[in-house]
Amino acid sequence: MRGEIHRINGIDAPEHGQKCGKWACGKAATDALAELLTGARVDCVIHGRDAYGRAISTCVVNGEDIGKLLVERGVAWAFLRFSDAYAQQQLDAKSRKLGIWSGDYQTAWDFRAERWSAAARADDAPEGCPIKGNISKNGRIYHAPWSPWYSRTRINTAKGERWFCNEAEARRAGWRAPYWR
Repeated sequence: MRGEIHRINGIDAPEHGQKCGKWACGKAATDALAELLTGARVDCVIHGRDAYGRAISTCVVNGEDIGKLLVERGVAWAFLRFSDAYAQQQLDAKSRKLGIWSGDYQTAWDFRAERWSAAARADDAPEGCPIKGNISKNGRIYHAPWSPWYSRTRINTAKGERWFCNEAEARRAGWRAPYWR
């Protein structure tokens, strides 16, 4: 399980580069997760795999359910379309106007869909394949349209850089997502 990519079951958090008004809600979600995981033992139960090959998992740190903690803190939505596991925690966070519930913010899934649509319409992206595969001193890194570095990334196919149609394709080709910290 070490090195496995897990998607926390039942939640969806803002993308790292996502802003909620002036608040960097995506960075806040990343930081909240990093705070929970730093120096801790994480145990995960895998429930299945998503379309990108990631393990869909319920993960626990120090006896606490990570998804539950993130929703309680208002840095993730309960992903009710797929699970009602954290519906009560979401109602509580919403009633207390915590984090993502302190304003009228765009959900992560709407943010990604909007960015994907705009990137797919761009002149330089091949149809339906707007993920940028960039080669840098840090290796082969892919940038999805919601990456904070997406707009600054240029593809030079002569250097071996390329476009991908989805994240699973990029990973299978040996590219990795950017590190957020």
